[in-house]
Amino acid sequence: MGRPGPATQAKRARERAKQEKRKAKEERRALRKELKVQKAQQIGDSDEDPDIAGIVPGPQELLEY
Repeated sequence: MGRPGPATQAKRARERAKQEKRKAKEERRALRKELKVQKAQQIGDSDEDPDIAGIVPGPQELLEY
């Protein structure tokens, strides 16, 4: 039976790299989630779209020139 020499160490290195990548990805996700919450608080937790805030539906007043 052969020895599992460098292949095992290479696998361990790959696994460690995957763990580090996963951890970095989780940190980025947490940061994005935090920024999203902060942005929502700045806007004002309303369900209204900021692009159409203050627009009144229906007939509009005539503009006088």
